[in-house]
Amino acid sequence: MEKSIQLTTTEATLRQLLLDVSDYIATNGGQKPDLRFTGGWVRDKLLGYTSKDIDISISSMTGYKFGIWMKAFLKSSANNNPKYGPEVIGNLNKIEANPEKSKHLETVTTKILGLEIDLVNLRKETYVEHSRNPIMEFGSPEEDASRRDSTVNALFYNLQTSKIEDFTGRGLQDMELKLLKTPLSPYQTFKDDPLRVLRTIRFASKLAYRIDQADEQAMGEQSIKDALRLKISRERVGVEITKMLQGPSPHTALALIDRLGLYNTIYTNPSTGWFEMANTQYWHLAYDQLHTLVTQVGGTGNLVSSQVIAKILFKEPHDPEEVYLAWMLCCFVPWAQTKTATSNLPISKFPKTVAAIAAREGIKADNIITRLIEEAVLYLPDVVIKKGDAINQNRSSTIRELHGKAIRQWGPHWRSIVIFALLVQIAQTQNQSGASQALVTKRSIVDSYLKSAGRQDLLDSYAEWLSGLAHLDLLNVHQMKPIINGNQICAALAAKPGPWTKKALDIALGWQLRHPDETSPNGCFEEILQRKKELDLV
Repeated sequence: MEKSIQLTTTEATLRQLLLDVSDYIATNGGQKPDLRFTGGWVRDKLLGYTSKDIDISISSMTGYKFGIWMKAFLKSSANNNPKYGPEVIGNLNKIEANPEKSKHLETVTTKILGLEIDLVNLRKETYVEHSRNPIMEFGSPEEDASRRDSTVNALFYNLQTSKIEDFTGRGLQDMELKLLKTPLSPYQTFKDDPLRVLRTIRFASKLAYRIDQADEQAMGEQSIKDALRLKISRERVGVEITKMLQGPSPHTALALIDRLGLYNTIYTNPSTGWFEMANTQYWHLAYDQLHTLVTQVGGTGNLVSSQVIAKILFKEPHDPEEVYLAWMLCCFVPWAQTKTATSNLPISKFPKTVAAIAAREGIKADNIITRLIEEAVLYLPDVVIKKGDAINQNRSSTIRELHGKAIRQWGPHWRSIVIFALLVQIAQTQNQSGASQALVTKRSIVDSYLKSAGRQDLLDSYAEWLSGLAHLDLLNVHQMKPIINGNQICAALAAKPGPWTKKALDIALGWQLRHPDETSPNGCFEEILQRKKELDLV
């Protein structure tokens, strides 16, 4: 039975608009172009997914030139459709080709009828001797389809005929098989544009498709890894990683990165000729465990502790942002024990941990993500020690002060920092029978805590600790408003602000944490006066 696509009302309007523009071009002396919806939109429509992103291929002109024609049509008397107006199309944003970074094709992005649109001409790639960069030329639909990353992404929807076109002859079949396979030789396909390696991983995780065996082998070739590391802009790498982690199965994506030996190709600093290699031998323990925490499926032993941990750290119901940050931090577990890039860095240098440098340079993480990774690594010993110390102590007011101050120091992303510590410790456990081994540690003070007795015991201890924090009403203590401020303290002590003020505020915070039900600051002032000697004000 022939496959067909049912357009939404907006898509049907877009189709008619594009055809009207095509006719307008022909009427005004231009060569009438053939138009097609291409790639991911066709695939997603066949899978029953909605998509607001549409790539439009044009047979006889560049996307930018077609966009100019469209703007002219909308302003002309030929436009007699009340659904069209000059405001239907947004600005034309031209993205220039950059062959040195494997961005071979000029594209134009715009918004039409509320849909995100890419306009691009059909192309073929011709390679000449002594050049690794192709010459881009106008091509046929068959040539364009053959240069795409996989057969399932090489399907076209012809706007003139409203028919699906499978020029590789395998796209529809591979969709039935749930298979990702390159139209041409996989090695050449990935060598021409190494970013296709990450795109293939992303689609495998998004669609739950398997990757063809020959394709996987090519993706793991060292020459392909080298090209991916050096040839592709790290912004483009970061975009693919972010889409993987925000997709339906980050676990599948990280498992493929791990299995194909791509970790040190992605999470690295390509701007330097030398960058330390991370030990990924036990990374799978971390991303497997995070998958269990997020989905509550799989793992070993009972899931009670996992449920407690997930409810507190991801909130209930799960906060997508907390889950995304957890997956992002999981990517840097292999770097956790390599604390600083060099001991010669000034204390104010940011970032200074290898993990944060790999995030900033390897995937061009923004400052928020980079700083979170930096803090997660730097606070790791404190989290591990606080958790370890809390297990055998009573939930007294003193414990509330100790842990309340810690959470406030860790900041608004304290949940992410704790999940990172848990995953690092999980990665220290070699197996489920209780044997363990530290990856690498330069901090002997936390060795005894990092070397867990076993995965289930570790999960139980985190669940107990987090339950204790919830019992003490500390989960949102980072948002607690101080009961008094520095000006009030200065007035009460008749003293000018100075270095002592910070100490006084710490005393006030401790009192407030030990007396959570008090609303009057009188007792807080009394304690500050009693401990005045500590402030060097006597």
